[in-house]
Amino acid sequence: MRSSSQLTSNIAREISQLIRSGDLKPEEHLSTQGLADKFGVSRSPVREAMQTLFEQGLLEQKHNRGFFVSAKVGVELVEAPSDQLQETMSDYHRLAEDWLTDRIPADVTEQMLRARYGFTKAQVNDILMRAAREGWAERKQGYGWRFLPVAKTAEAFEQIYRFRMLIEPAAMLEPTFTLDRKIIEEQRRIQSRMLETDIRTLPAERLLYNGSLFHEELIRMSGNPFFHLSLVRVNRMRRLLEYRSNVDRDRLHVQCEDHLTILSLLEQGEIVEASYAMRRHLGGALTRKSPLLWSQEISGGVQTRLLSPDRADN
Repeated sequence: MRSSSQLTSNIAREISQLIRSGDLKPEEHLSTQGLADKFGVSRSPVREAMQTLFEQGLLEQKHNRGFFVSAKVGVELVEAPSDQLQETMSDYHRLAEDWLTDRIPADVTEQMLRARYGFTKAQVNDILMRAAREGWAERKQGYGWRFLPVAKTAEAFEQIYRFRMLIEPAAMLEPTFTLDRKIIEEQRRIQSRMLETDIRTLPAERLLYNGSLFHEELIRMSGNPFFHLSLVRVNRMRRLLEYRSNVDRDRLHVQCEDHLTILSLLEQGEIVEASYAMRRHLGGALTRKSPLLWSQEISGGVQTRLLSPDRADN
């Protein structure tokens, strides 16, 4: 088997998780561009990751047709052992962690990042482009990059939740809100599977993704693309903090049950009640997270703000 970069290994792991969770089914075709967009990277590391999974037997390659999930893949082949649940921090997460803890300056160059982390030119480009898409980096005029202080403080994190408490319940009451049965059914499947097995088996990052996806798919039904775009934007920014927090898997059961209750109300046509339930759901999350338990850690004369390790969900 050929050697893989850390980025390729991370993407290969993500794809295998999609297979394990049932998001990618046996014999399903894999779109290189679709996966690149999903993970916020270029197509090259996605192709390398798929080649790696082909060599591992999780994917099949068909002449002139690309890669497909192997028809022979079963749950027993892709379930991750418990000691794999604590994943190695990816290159992207390492950079985010260093920015959150003020170990790197706001203004950087690609050469500086390559020297500090040992990244290749392609890796630096992929990481910075993903950071830009997620709203915490921008290219400077002329030369270099600047990291932005979005969602870097407890106050900003709380403000994001208060913003969500305004727009998510209101989106359900829009005159253009239209129930999409396919969205309801798919989200019910995901949330039910999380309750049955996924909370115990899926890596934290995937659980956080599923929680964000639930809210983004529901707000999409408002018929107002600005609601959806706004939520996607703030969800990406808050993930910057959640990358460095642990997930309380026990509390995720409450989250999933809340999600299923909201779906049932929507299915019954109880839109106003679903809107109230959404506000209570987000308000409960804010109450658990606010005041966010940030502490001051003095290490070598440098103060760093640490997010309490049980603060991430929804």
